[in-house]
Formats: sequence, structure tokens, C-alpha cells
Amino acid sequence: MTSPADVPAPGPEPLGVDDAVASLVGLRARTGRRVVVGLAGEPGSGKSTTATLLVDVLVAAGTPAVVVPMDGFHLAGATLARLGRLDRKGAIDTFDGTGWLALLRRIRRVELGETVWAPDYVRGLEEAVAGSIEVAPDVEVVVVEGNYLLVDDEPWRSARAELDLVWWVEVPQPERLRRLVARHVRHGMADEAALAWATGPDERSAALVRATRPRADGVLAG
Repeated sequence: MTSPADVPAPGPEPLGVDDAVASLVGLRARTGRRVVVGLAGEPGSGKSTTATLLVDVLVAAGTPAVVVPMDGFHLAGATLARLGRLDRKGAIDTFDGTGWLALLRRIRRVELGETVWAPDYVRGLEEAVAGSIEVAPDVEVVVVEGNYLLVDDEPWRSARAELDLVWWVEVPQPERLRRLVARHVRHGMADEAALAWATGPDERSAALVRATRPRADGVLAG
């Protein structure tokens, strides 16, 4: 029997990668300024892979571009332990949303001619590492990706206002779960623990994220 989570909510029509790239290049040409586009979606939907694909195509076509993941704003493991949140890492309150907003505002201020250094999240280490991603002044398109880009609470609402577009990355639910479990196993979890985490803390986060899908400007296959 199909569960409600297996049926995509009504919303924007699907968009192909080539169309997405053309849209970004066109927006850059019309505005003459840096374009910042977000990729939102549930955990395991393929946001990181899709973001990298978009940037690779843009760069190959001569448009300087870079990926900046929201995962770089995970709170440190020691901080989560102190706050009693380590057992639900990945939930919305385990991120520094205000720091994320501040970074997006810095990325927007191209007129300053400064390089912005963004943090990245290192799988295996399971920690964010500051100063990992270079957003040089000549970068024309920044693709940001994360679970909570479309959440309608502060500071996420203000962060959304810094993005030109947000596209939803979607994959069938069974495949999303398979990817999540495989990711956790790849980074050290036993099979049973990985499944428990994917259907526990990850699924609770996914339910919150899933409700934001109608706010997206388009849908991409993950």
C-alpha cells in the first residue's frame, strides 16, 4: 500500500538540468549580477549531487560557479552533546541558521570585491570545517543546497529572501531511504543502526522539510 510520503505533494512542474542551467545563465545575463540559487529537499534526495552537476555544467559552459552547502552550518558534535541534541543531529535546531543567513548576505555583496570563505561539512569526520570553500569575486552563480531553505520561520525566511530561486530536488521515497541508509553505513554505522537513524531522526526532519515543497520555484529530479 502506498503511504502519503510516497506520493509527491502537488506543486511546481519538473525541470530538466539543461533547462535549469539555461534559466540561471539567462537570469545572470538579464540582471548583470551574481545569481544565488538554492536546492532544497528531504535528506537523501540528491541535493549535493544535483548541485555539483549544475555547477559542472555551468563551469564547462564558461560561467564561474561554486557549490555552498548549508551542512557547513551544522553545530559541532561537542556543542550538540552539551545542548542534549546529539541524538537528533540534522534537525533544524542543530544548525546555525543565523550564521547561514550572514554568509548568504556576504555572498550577495559582490560589489565589495572580496573573496568569501564558506565552511564545508566533512563526511566521516562528521564536523564542519571553516574556510573550506572559496567564493571568489568572479563567481557568477552560487548554488546553495540544504534541507531547510524553504522553512517559513526566522532566520530561514530571511535567508530565503537572499536567494533568487529555490528548486526542490526530488527522488522516489524508497530510493531516498536506500541512499540514506547506505550513506550512514558508508560512514561507520552498522546496518540496523543506519536504518533506525534514517527512519527516526532523519524521517522527522524529512517530514518538516516535505511540508515546504509547495514554496519551491521548480522541481529537479535527484
